[in-house]
Amino acid sequence: MKLEKLSPLTNDYLESIGFVWHTDSDNSSYISDELVVISEEEAERYYEATNELYDMFSEAGQFVIDNDLFHELNIPFNLVDIIKESWENDVHWHLYSRFDLAGGIDGKPIKLIEFNADTPTSLFETAIIQWAILKKNGLDEESQFNNLYEALKDNFKRIITLDSDIEKFDEYYSKLGWKILFSSISSSNEDINTTKLLQHIASESGFNTDFEFIENVQFSDDGIFKDDELFEFWFKLIPWEDIAIEESQLTLILTEIIKEKKAIVFNPAYTLIFQSKAFMKILWDLYPNHPLLLETSFEPLEGKKYVEKRAFGREGANTKIVNADGSIDEQTSGEYEGHKAIYQEYVEFPKDEKGNFYQAGVFYAYEACALGFRRGGKILNNMSKFVGHIIK
Repeated sequence: MKLEKLSPLTNDYLESIGFVWHTDSDNSSYISDELVVISEEEAERYYEATNELYDMFSEAGQFVIDNDLFHELNIPFNLVDIIKESWENDVHWHLYSRFDLAGGIDGKPIKLIEFNADTPTSLFETAIIQWAILKKNGLDEESQFNNLYEALKDNFKRIITLDSDIEKFDEYYSKLGWKILFSSISSSNEDINTTKLLQHIASESGFNTDFEFIENVQFSDDGIFKDDELFEFWFKLIPWEDIAIEESQLTLILTEIIKEKKAIVFNPAYTLIFQSKAFMKILWDLYPNHPLLLETSFEPLEGKKYVEKRAFGREGANTKIVNADGSIDEQTSGEYEGHKAIYQEYVEFPKDEKGNFYQAGVFYAYEACALGFRRGGKILNNMSKFVGHIIK
């Protein structure tokens, strides 16, 4: 793989645009001063693979609904009704998501690792930061597979038009004053500023928007409110499974709100089906030996190296790489031990000369729209770095 070293963005500049999580706990920069160099053909393969995967997820999602496989996916029982309701009504639009992929830049086939369908991270980095790096270094900002900002603008409009014709929104619906409330937790600067970036994009799309921390939002059978103002739409950067486990009463209220059509929530509850890593087992059953998939099981794989991870684990926590002979190659601890384990065939990520591994992340907003990379060890954790790219 090829890397190109560039002048980094200064911390002062990053903070001036709201990107304040630029330095990791060991005082190293979270944003790499290198770019991954890819070809047009490699970018096109990422685009095509991600679009194909989303179609497969949609087909498999219907299979889960039809066969009531929520328990197999480790989905909390109190979310089943809201998932079904959001799946069956087209108004519950999937706003954005991110596929994590191995391969693609090393001459090896692209393979799905997992799908961050509900609350994907790296949005700010992908949409803004890697573009700014090119600009600072006098390079063509268009030399990327990166249309995330505009794709999100268009997809916000589609939550009203419900089809590809966004001109309908500009001609008719933008004058109706639709309102979206954006919420995050108050303890994470990354979550706050990522949510406010999405709020800014929605405002540019023609919506009236506001922001409020989740603990201050008011919920009732009448809808979702901030200071007695009713909002037709609510975006929350809070995982659905956390709401279900930690806020059971809120889950009941949101179920009634959605059933009674009092508000629409983004991302919709059905994205938790896709978010569950156990979904990869369903995919493998429905598309056995598909070239984009890795064998995945609810039992340890025999005779081959595999990765054990948790259905709703995050940032590489509670992950174990197990060799074909059963010995442990590498493992991490974490807070997700209580979630269901899944076992996925091991595939090595692309690797640079220093031994760093690279995982591709491709955002999806109506279609595949942007690429970025994470760099780290065999198990990518919260100390992994964001690496932009350039097409040459």
